[in-house]
Amino acid sequence: MEDTRNQNMQPGLEDRVVKALIQRSQKAKDFAYCPYSKFRVGAAVLTVDGSFFTGCNVENAASNLGICAERVALSKAVSEGHQRFKAIAIASDLKDDFISPCGGCRQFLIEFGSQWNVYLTKPDGSHRCMAVEALLPAAFTPEDIQKEKKEEEKAQSVEHNS
Repeated sequence: MEDTRNQNMQPGLEDRVVKALIQRSQKAKDFAYCPYSKFRVGAAVLTVDGSFFTGCNVENAASNLGICAERVALSKAVSEGHQRFKAIAIASDLKDDFISPCGGCRQFLIEFGSQWNVYLTKPDGSHRCMAVEALLPAAFTPEDIQKEKKEEEKAQSVEHNS
């Protein structure tokens, strides 16, 4: 059952593809290593060429060294040469709420563009779809770094010509 509260949803994914993506995220959750929080999370990312990559959260006794499912899935894809994505689905055991990425994962997602879909799911397969940009308004993006470099180059050019 799909939630109709979609925000900035990007068109183009067939229902069967969305279902497959969500099912992969739910299966990835089964591999979560979370002995401390017991909070299982799985993610599945779909690349622009139709490849799927999955990930699960991996905790560590030194809590800041754990890694979220979304970052695992994206890192696997990037490590195999993929940097453009259509969608990611995130799954957990939350029954009453849609799982949503943490702030760090939102920043990680936007590194690869603001106009791709994030499917927030529940164990029953229901989902809410949002564009990455809706999850992190006013985000710091790669474009901001390029702006800064251009401003520095302009300032250096002015100093050099003075």
